[in-house]
Amino acid sequence: MIKYITALRLGIAETDAILKRFTRGNLLHPTYQALCELGKAVKTIFLYQYLHSVELRREINAGLNVVENWNSANSFIFYGKGGEVATNRLEDQELAILSLHLLQISLVYINTLMIQQVLSQPQWMKLMTKLDLRALSPLIWLHINPYGTFNLDMNERLPIETVA
Repeated sequence: MIKYITALRLGIAETDAILKRFTRGNLLHPTYQALCELGKAVKTIFLYQYLHSVELRREINAGLNVVENWNSANSFIFYGKGGEVATNRLEDQELAILSLHLLQISLVYINTLMIQQVLSQPQWMKLMTKLDLRALSPLIWLHINPYGTFNLDMNERLPIETVA
């Protein structure tokens, strides 16, 4: 039991991996039952902290909103075949995910440049409150048309100025 708790504490092993070791043969193993009880205690402590702390609930909610927004952006830009990687070939899966990453990076980069361009103008910056600035995110996509035809001219730059 001590070696498993030490492995968990040091981060050498994951809880799931240790629990799987005991669930193969017998769910009544004392180490398995002890780890389950420990997990219940940790969960109870977290729930108490969550219910007691308004700040913790707000932080978790804000984090969930960011993740949901990112997932919505991914669904929007990775729309083909229902947003799923529809192949069993490892090379094709890797290509699809790398393409998604390229689209994500491009979307965030261009949006960041556009936001910087707007905020570099004093009249817009004066209108922004602290709450407005805190809410700014480059994860916006309503201005994107994923179904259109795009002409790529490597000799022409986007009309976005870089802010020094």
